[in-house]
Amino acid sequence: MSSAMTMPRSRAGVWLPRLAWAALAYNVLVILWGAVVRITGAGAGCGDHWPLCNGVVVPQSPALHTVIEFSHRLTSGASGMLALGLIALAFLTTPKGHAARLGTVLTFVLILAEGLVGGAQVLLGLTAKSTNPARGFVQGVHLVNTFLLLGSLLLTALWASGRPVLRLRNQGRTLGLIGAGLGLTLLLSMAGAVTALGDLLFVPAPGTPIDTVKRDFGTTATLIENLRVIHPMLAILASAYLVWMAGALRRLRPSPEVNRWGTLLMVSIGLQVLAGVINVGLKAPGWMQVTHLLLGCIMWLVTVRLSYEALTALRRVFLTGRAEAAA
Repeated sequence: MSSAMTMPRSRAGVWLPRLAWAALAYNVLVILWGAVVRITGAGAGCGDHWPLCNGVVVPQSPALHTVIEFSHRLTSGASGMLALGLIALAFLTTPKGHAARLGTVLTFVLILAEGLVGGAQVLLGLTAKSTNPARGFVQGVHLVNTFLLLGSLLLTALWASGRPVLRLRNQGRTLGLIGAGLGLTLLLSMAGAVTALGDLLFVPAPGTPIDTVKRDFGTTATLIENLRVIHPMLAILASAYLVWMAGALRRLRPSPEVNRWGTLLMVSIGLQVLAGVINVGLKAPGWMQVTHLLLGCIMWLVTVRLSYEALTALRRVFLTGRAEAAA
C-alpha cells in the first residue's frame, strides 16, 4: 500500500525540475517576443484596452500590429499557467518547507507583477510612439521585474533539482559583493531599457555616436534622449565591477563551480560589450536590439548562478563533510 502510494509521487517529482527548466527557457523567449512588440511599435495593437484586446476577448480580422500584441499577451498568459503548474507540482512532490515551493510561489507573484506593469503601460497610453518620460521609467521597472522573474525561475529549477537552499547568514564580505553586483546589474538593465526606448523613438543622428550624443543634449531633446547616454557609461562601470567580483569570489569561495561560473560571467560580459558596440555602430537595428537583450538575459542568469554557487559553497563543504563522516 505504501509503495503504491509513493510511486506516483516519485514519478511526478521527476517532472518538477524538467518543468522548471522548461519554464525558464520559455520565459526567455516570451521576453524576446516582448522586445519584438516594442520594436515593431505594436504595443498599441489592442488599443488602450487591457486585459481585453480592442474591447473583445479575441479580436476579429485583426491587423498585423494587433496580431503581434495579442500573441504576446497569449504567450505571457501561458507563462502564468506554467507557473501555476509549477506550484501544483512543487506542493505535490516536495515536503513542507522545501525551497522549491517558495520559488514557485515567488515566480507566480513576479509573473502577476509583470502582467500588471504591462497592463499599466497600455492603460496609461505608454506604448507605440508615446514619448512621455514616464514611459522610460515604467519600461525600466518592467525589465527589472523581468530579470527578477528569470532569477526566481533559475533558483526554482536549481532547488527542484536537489541543489542546496540559500543561507544568507554568516556570509561575510561575499554577500555584500554579490548584493552590489546584482543591484548594479539591475540598474544597468533599467538604463538599457530607457536607451532601447530612445533608439526606437529617436533614430540615432547621422554620423558618429558623438553626433547622436550632441543631439541628445540639444535644446529640443526630451528627457528620454538625455538619459540615453547613461547606459553605455554605466555598462563600463558595471562590467568592470562584475569582472572584479568574479575574481574576488574565486578567492573568497574557492570551488570548481565558482571558478566555472566566474569564467562564464567574464565571457558573457565580453560578448555583451561587443554586442553593445556593434549595436551603437549599426545605429540599433531591431535584430541587434533583440540579440543585445538575449545576451543581457544570459549575463544576468550567469551572474545569479555565480552568486548562488558562491553563497552555497560553504554549505556544500559542510554537507560533504557530514556525508563522509557518516560513511
